[in-house]
Amino acid sequence: MTTALITGATAGIGAAFARRLAREGRDLVLVARNTERLESSAAELGKRYGVQVEILTADLATDAGIAAVEDRLRDSERPVDILINNAGFGNKGAFLSVPLQDELDMVKVHIEAVLRLTMAAIPGMRDRGFGGIINVASVAAFLPRGTYGASKAWMVSFTQGIARDLGGTGVRLLALCPGFTRTEFHERAGMGTSNIPGWAWLSADRVVDEALLDLSRGRTLSVPSKRYKAAVAIGRMLPPGKLGGISSKAARTYRTN
Repeated sequence: MTTALITGATAGIGAAFARRLAREGRDLVLVARNTERLESSAAELGKRYGVQVEILTADLATDAGIAAVEDRLRDSERPVDILINNAGFGNKGAFLSVPLQDELDMVKVHIEAVLRLTMAAIPGMRDRGFGGIINVASVAAFLPRGTYGASKAWMVSFTQGIARDLGGTGVRLLALCPGFTRTEFHERAGMGTSNIPGWAWLSADRVVDEALLDLSRGRTLSVPSKRYKAAVAIGRMLPPGKLGGISSKAARTYRTN
């Protein structure tokens, strides 16, 4: 029996991870900002799958919230063997049209929280000779576009670098880079999606299934679906100027919906 801690666990990809890991018989620690939604998710998962589900209300845009999750990860009497750094959000609009504090909050959640929680989890995992960490990034990591893409690019580089450093310890790290996924993400960010074709969308369950398979195979990068794998491969070959133009068109699409 292992325990998984999931941030941003009450909706979208985080909720899909919770369902999948509970179905496998793993106990859970669910982390999110909304206590009511956490309690509802915990009750449903515990009843349906017969696992122990702990909740932790924490805002990862604050030092106090990050510290609370760090403390839970360092608790050697209740070890966490799987960490899913899923919490995140998007900002609508181009750089300079977004308030500075919103940009700083994004850096806090996407970068500082991921770094600190990963650092808190690894020592115990390494000592036990077993563990897995999935950092949920995005295909936006491969497009030069604002704070969101930059923070996700950092996440990919960070994850793959640490994975190399921990080779042979039994601790695996994976950067998960999904494309458009049917979640609450775009609605919360105030982004329109009517111009995105149906074929471009992935289900959260599919994203999770592919991520866990890639983690089990020892991979450090997971890009779910062949179409997004192809998009990333093409993006890596294009000059930065071309990529910037593509991502700018995507941003304008969001702003006009």
